[in-house]
Amino acid sequence: MGCCCDEDDDEILKHLNPTIPIQSQFQTLTLDPSSSSGDVISPMNSHFSALTSRDLLRVIFQKLPIPDLARSSCVCRLWNSVASDKEILTRAFKAPWKLAHVVGEPLSGSFWRDNNLGKFAISHRIVRGDSVASLAVKYSVQVMDIKRLNNMMSEHGIYSRERLLIPVSDPNILVGGTCYVELDAHAKREVAVLYLDGAGPSQKTRSLLQRRSSEQAKKRVIHSLKRSMQVDDGTAEYYFSISNGDPRAAFSEFSEDLRWEREAGLI
Repeated sequence: MGCCCDEDDDEILKHLNPTIPIQSQFQTLTLDPSSSSGDVISPMNSHFSALTSRDLLRVIFQKLPIPDLARSSCVCRLWNSVASDKEILTRAFKAPWKLAHVVGEPLSGSFWRDNNLGKFAISHRIVRGDSVASLAVKYSVQVMDIKRLNNMMSEHGIYSRERLLIPVSDPNILVGGTCYVELDAHAKREVAVLYLDGAGPSQKTRSLLQRRSSEQAKKRVIHSLKRSMQVDDGTAEYYFSISNGDPRAAFSEFSEDLRWEREAGLI
């Protein structure tokens, strides 16, 4: 008995829609014989103008999982801009695990590209009597997985740390929870950390996260100024500092200095 694979592509398409003329696989597929050569089916031409609407793209992208968002961001600049929106990324990151909130701004833009279970961890504050083996039993995980996640070669020095990150073995523990995006100094990786006591990060950790977030935002602004002014990092940072962190004022100061140099014949 034959199967659909025995038929060539033209025959299969004829069965699906006999009104569409089929040409050679190297020729354009058109809507009808009288169509002009401009009627090429493409998401970037006039037939698909709706797909260049930012609002419509947001509605579509909000329903996509992380892998599909990553693919969409490679189509064009507009799609990349919408697919990189933090609200959309956060929604897609939370969706499979039914998380309530994800708090914090990752230092790496690639953080949002992967939301498998290994991206999450439980924060366990170390107390006297704790050992990696006892924690493995308590949380139903493997000793080696705890060591790997925390970048540990052995258990020696466990009490020099304030906490250990515990791999998440049961995804149901994430349902309705709040995770904090943190860069763990010992583990040397960014993870979405779940605090089972509901207290969240300590004041020290929160201050560190806020400072890092502020520094990251400053770097982005300086990089934007650098591109707009077409200058080096040092010059962009100088104008940013003398304008008290106001990008518009920084650009205005730079423009004034540039105008003066031109009038003075220095450039």
